[in-house]
This record gives sequence, structure tokens and C-alpha cells, in this order.
Amino acid sequence: MGYVDDAFAKLKSTLEIGKTERELAVRRHHEIRDHVRESWTLEEDFLTGSYRRETKTKKLKDVDIFVVIDGGGPQASLRQDGPNAVLGKLASVLRLKYPSVRVDRMACVVAFGNEEEIMSFDVVPAFDRRGGGYEIPDTRTGGWISTNPRVHHELSTTKNTACGGKFVPFVKMIKGLNRHLEEPVKPSFLLEVMAQGIVLEPFGDYPEEVRWFLATAVEQVHVPWPDPAKLGPDVNTMSSLERSAASTALAGALDVAEKAIDLAADGHERSAVEQWRELFGWRMPRP
Repeated sequence: MGYVDDAFAKLKSTLEIGKTERELAVRRHHEIRDHVRESWTLEEDFLTGSYRRETKTKKLKDVDIFVVIDGGGPQASLRQDGPNAVLGKLASVLRLKYPSVRVDRMACVVAFGNEEEIMSFDVVPAFDRRGGGYEIPDTRTGGWISTNPRVHHELSTTKNTACGGKFVPFVKMIKGLNRHLEEPVKPSFLLEVMAQGIVLEPFGDYPEEVRWFLATAVEQVHVPWPDPAKLGPDVNTMSSLERSAASTALAGALDVAEKAIDLAADGHERSAVEQWRELFGWRMPRP
């Protein structure tokens, strides 16, 4: 294994959620779900989002929990009361155990502090959707968004298998790069959706795949990118100014990636790794 390959192998390892972090996440999400069930009658509750798809990067934040309200239970009327009401009621329930809970656009955020390994959970109230999937609140529009996170998970799993198990680690790398650049592309789910369309099979080596993704994403970040489950709104919710800023940041990252690849091709692998570290920072330890 060459110096660059070794660096990417260590990057992949660094981005993986460790045993201690995973055990803490499991304990906390079970505690949150149990607490909600003590007050609300639910159809089901489950983990979803990038944590469920195993594309979440460290430090863990915004781990998604769906709590699906029983359509015939005591909280069923919250569907008619609207997004602000259901999130307000859920926040009141959660604050009995977690005083620092805040209401976000679509979820109640249970935060544990920036120094924690598991920084926060997003608790998303949902109702079953006629025809399949779920409806979740959107306080920005005052309406409900249709979604099906289980379809998102299935698509990610299928893509990962087609890429020989390298797609999920690759998505983590792209998300890690985005974090290091102070998140010009948002939401992070957009990066996953873009990767679904940009990454081709068979999957190559990580440096070239990162370069190819950046080269394509410079333009593709302007595209709406529809919901892969074909239920909800477009995933790219950035304004035109935000898309332009993201494109500029991605173009800058592409320049660094191309320089790194050229250095490696000329036999300067240590210098190449230093270039890659400009994109990944501490996430890529020196070999």
C-alpha cells in the first residue's frame, strides 16, 4: 500500500463511529424513545437518517429519531393542529427529562453539548401517510412534508453493494470534507443524494472518486435534486447565493484535489497527502 492509499485507509478508519460512541448513542436514543412512549401513544419509533444509513460522521450530531404518532390515539388531533403545535407538544414532553430541548424546523433537538461525543438527537414527530411513507411537520411552510426514510436507506444499501462496500465510506469522506470547509453544502443529506447520482460503478480508488465528485458537483450543486423516495420536496433547499458559494468552495477543493493527484503521479506522495489534509484536516492522520 502506498503512502496516499495508507492515508485514505486511515481517513476511512477515523470517520467510522467507534464502539464507545455507538454504545452511548444506543443508550441515549433508547432513553429518548422510551421517554416519549411514556407520554404519547405511538405506532412505532425508529432510528433514521444518516446514522441509520451509516453515513454519519464524527462527531455525531443530529441523529434522527422518528416517533410515529398513533392515528387513532390520544395525540391524533395534533395532525389537524399543525406543525408548530405538534412540535411544541413534543418539546414539552421531552423537556420533562431534557430541559435544553429546542424546536427546529422539522424536529425537536435534544442537545448534550458540543464537547460530547454524541452531540445531539433530532426527534421527528410523524404520521403515517396514505399510500405509504410518512408525513412530518415543516414549520417554515406551516404544512406537512411527505417522506420515506426507509426508501433512502434501501437506496444507500443498494448503491453501497454495487460499489463493493466503498460507497458508504466515500459519502463519509465527502461529508467530512464538507465539514472541514465549514459546510458550504447543506443539508448534508444533499451530498448523499448527489453522490447517488454522481458516483458510477465500478467504484475506483478514493482519491480519483473524490476528484470526480468535486469536478461534477461544482455544476451539479445548482441542480434541485429531487427526493429519492419521490415523495417530498427537492433536497437542495439552498438559495441561489448559497449554491453559488457552495460551487466556489467545491471548485477550490477540486483545485487542491487535482494538485494532490498530480503530486502523487510524480512520486511525491508525502506532499500529496499534505494537500489532501487541506481538505480533510484532522480526519486524515498522517500515515
